[in-house]
Amino acid sequence: MNISRTARSPGRKEALLAALSVIISVIILAGIWASASPASPAAAAVAAHHNNGTKPTIVLVHGAFADASGWGGVITRLEKDGYPVLAPANPLRGVATDSAYIASVLATVRGPIVLVGHSYGGEVITNAATGNTNVKALVYIAAFAPARGETSGGILAKFPGSMLTPQNLILRPFPQPDGSTGEDAYINPSVFREAFCADCSARTAAVMAATQRPAALATLSEPSGVPAWKTIPSWYLVASQDHAIPPAAERFMADRMHAHTVQINSSHAAMVSHPGPVADLILSAAQALR
Repeated sequence: MNISRTARSPGRKEALLAALSVIISVIILAGIWASASPASPAAAAVAAHHNNGTKPTIVLVHGAFADASGWGGVITRLEKDGYPVLAPANPLRGVATDSAYIASVLATVRGPIVLVGHSYGGEVITNAATGNTNVKALVYIAAFAPARGETSGGILAKFPGSMLTPQNLILRPFPQPDGSTGEDAYINPSVFREAFCADCSARTAAVMAATQRPAALATLSEPSGVPAWKTIPSWYLVASQDHAIPPAAERFMADRMHAHTVQINSSHAAMVSHPGPVADLILSAAQALR
């Protein structure tokens, strides 16, 4: 019996040593992984948008009835010139809500920023950039640039000609966090091309109409806050064939904020149909920071 116990004892010892070795290996690997990973999701976000180069980060904000993919041709050109680019999704839930979200994205970007907005995205950047000292230039692409207390709906009322009229919109209800019901506005696909992107091909316009992201109808009547363009240099692209925001309204807003202004023969979706001139204006703003 003693011989039998002596024979089994080394087996137990070897098993224990093997298990201990595995545990130690796991602890070591976990420590290596932890030291190589960001401490938190917030830290990861900041690290992802850290700009170690000499060029500013360009942040592109889309407007209503569109999404960030519309910036594709512009992004290709900017990145080819070595600029870091970020094109976040605009929630399209309301001026204050959307501006707060974009402001939170801007807070994760280190170094100088050129902030660009298209259409309703212009109203969002007007509010989101206020108080952020990293934002060195604002670029408006056929966009709203309201003064304090103005609404996008009020601007359209002063400058008739927009096709964003009740008969051209489709409204769909959606539940809000407080339990009430809001309304989302879509451009009727039957008029989408004429209203939004008349100089795009019929096939491209059809895809854009099918994938359009709606905006809460209430954004049209929500007052804008303190405008960042009061203190930040601005650039503006007027789209002379715009059927969504009348060109006269665009010129008025550009003149009011003393923006560096260019005009091109384009529909409202200038970043889709004319990505070259849009990228050139953004680069002008970026290069002015040197």
